[in-house]
Amino acid sequence: VPKVVFDNVALRYGKASEDSLTGISFTAKAGETIGIIGGTGSGKSSLVNLIPRFYDATGGAVKIDGVDVKDYDLRSLRMKVGVVPQKAVLGKNDATEEEINEALTIAQAKEFVDQKTDGMNFKITQGGKNLSGGQKQRLTIARAVVRKPEILIMDDSASALDFATDAALRRAIKEQTKGMTVFIVSQRASTIMGADQIIVLDDGQVAGIGTHEELLQSCEVYQEICQSQLSANEVSGKKTSAGNAMA
Repeated sequence: VPKVVFDNVALRYGKASEDSLTGISFTAKAGETIGIIGGTGSGKSSLVNLIPRFYDATGGAVKIDGVDVKDYDLRSLRMKVGVVPQKAVLGKNDATEEEINEALTIAQAKEFVDQKTDGMNFKITQGGKNLSGGQKQRLTIARAVVRKPEILIMDDSASALDFATDAALRRAIKEQTKGMTVFIVSQRASTIMGADQIIVLDDGQVAGIGTHEELLQSCEVYQEICQSQLSANEVSGKKTSAGNAMA
């Protein structure tokens, strides 16, 4: 079942003379994990920001459940989509204790929250100054997951996590959010190599779409990213890699 469809999508910001994204077409099925990778400025965040309409496509169409996102009421659209931004944002939810515990577990945050003297009632100082970068990111992920959105967007939101926590997080999301369509934006190949589909962006265009194995054969941009970041064993998908957690 197509959950999210990009149909020849283009994006041009304001009075810019060139498009930031051009000719983006792909289909994400319900329950799939989609990895999005590319160099700095390749358009990764721009692409996912079109799904909850933080920006509107200036060409083509973005559809959720067959309906153009521009035809949704903005509130109902954003109830469908959970976004974990690059910068950790902490906040309060009217969720039950059970739902919060489940979200903390998925986000790999339960252990450090339980270790706090007041547990879930632990007071976070303004801007989360009494938390580490990784702790803030995990709580931000929990905040997005607790709503159980149909679509979860993680925009480079595990960059402060060590590789083992990152791998455990991806495993938990895959196993415990059945039916949720997950978009993971990352500059780390290990974070997205187990995704059902990987979209490789280069200068606002799709350089390749496929699984890790397919892209290693067909996409030069992806090959270069993997070779610069991963060992030969990790590139070939041997089980020595924490990056196999989603595979």
